[in-house]
Amino acid sequence: MHRFAALALALVPCAALALDTDQGAVTVAPVVTGLDEPWGVAELPDGSLLVTQRDGQLVLARDGATQQVAGTPRVAARGQGGLLDVTLARDFATSRTLFLTYSKPQVGGSGTALAAAELSADGTTLENLRDLFESAPAGRTGRHYGSRVVEAPDGTLFVTIGDRGDRPSAQDRSNHNGAIVRVTRDGRVPADNPFVGQDGVQPHIWSYGHRNPQGAGLDAQGQLWTAEHGARGGDEVNKVQVGANFGWPVISYGVHYSGASIGEGTTQQGMEQPVFYWDPSMAPSGLMIYQGDMFPEWRGDMFVGSLKFSYISRLDMNGDTVREVEQIEGDETLRVRDIVEAPDGSILFISVGNGTVYRMTR
Repeated sequence: MHRFAALALALVPCAALALDTDQGAVTVAPVVTGLDEPWGVAELPDGSLLVTQRDGQLVLARDGATQQVAGTPRVAARGQGGLLDVTLARDFATSRTLFLTYSKPQVGGSGTALAAAELSADGTTLENLRDLFESAPAGRTGRHYGSRVVEAPDGTLFVTIGDRGDRPSAQDRSNHNGAIVRVTRDGRVPADNPFVGQDGVQPHIWSYGHRNPQGAGLDAQGQLWTAEHGARGGDEVNKVQVGANFGWPVISYGVHYSGASIGEGTTQQGMEQPVFYWDPSMAPSGLMIYQGDMFPEWRGDMFVGSLKFSYISRLDMNGDTVREVEQIEGDETLRVRDIVEAPDGSILFISVGNGTVYRMTR
């Protein structure tokens, strides 16, 4: 997608539409259009939006126009790889710091990387770009990078990483594949990570045995939850516990794409169970637990985008019990890649199929 094409499309007036939900109609309006494989979105304090495109562009949408932000990292835009998530630091208003995840070219392949940078005052440039973490070893495939970044209440950063298409490696803690890692804001390993000091184990690992977590978010108590792709069936929602093994590929509620059985069944001592799973697979990407005021009836509910069936799943959360209660769908929910709560309590979501960021309001 050329920059000027994106600019022209962004200036076309777009009408808001009504979308039916179990709680009544909501308004859904396109706010950024003409995007090429958008992946992550974040809203700045002034209402501007930053949107990543998988080809490596970071787009700033402001005052009805878009522009490309300079200074992004070089990405391995291959398969599922590219420029992926974007998250603002909690103190962005004063620090201008943001975090990006991307597939980084490495000797022998590529890996999931976490970078930090400061957005210039005029929003045109990333300054002081630096890598805080990159997964090892390099993966040879273009699959299963993860790759969400979430800032924990204590300021540490969680990054989700897929198994890179190498299933057994998700049980091998000498690499980062199939793990959720935790690092400090300057890229150090926190001293209280669960495997610090263990020989042959990557100290960044917080949990492991994941297949491909492309959704991650915090609840009101600061607990991390993920949504991850299964194979054929068995897409999961997981409550992430420190040091826990989530079982892939030893246990799963799905089967291989060939129809063959996976691993050793659905349970195994010492391996965590998902709190919810989809069968058939809906291809989850993006996870948000709503805490805002615009939709008080949804407060505490989880929202997960579906890439396969093109809807937004709303899940009721009651302690450790999670159940899907609604599928919000319309022409706007074509392949939902990301979903986030905006500062005003509205809901932003990305439709890859429409190349559009939408805003859901009352």
